[in-house]
Amino acid sequence: MGERDEFGAFLIGFVVGGITGAITALLMAPQSGDRTRALIKEKSIELRDRASETIDEAYAQAEAAALEARSRFDQLAKTTKERADELQQRGKVLLEEQRSKMTPKAKPVEEETSEETPPE
Repeated sequence: MGERDEFGAFLIGFVVGGITGAITALLMAPQSGDRTRALIKEKSIELRDRASETIDEAYAQAEAAALEARSRFDQLAKTTKERADELQQRGKVLLEEQRSKMTPKAKPVEEETSEETPPE
């Protein structure tokens, strides 16, 4: 964000400086009214064109920053999903291991029948 703040400050300084310079030049120049009006018109057109170029550059930089942010977000989302899937698989394996440890083992069928009914 620091770069954007610096750019905004530069843009404001550029515009204010241009306006101040134009006003100073008009007030100090010994010219006729017609010539002064023509000069004001030229300077205002020039200033408008510079401001338009600066705005276009700022817009292009903002678009580039937005694309970069989107790309980073997509990569982070992909990495996060992969990590979550991996952790989910590890959790399933651990759960199955614990279930197998807790499940009592069944007695063999032969032992169960011989213990239940004594021979007569």
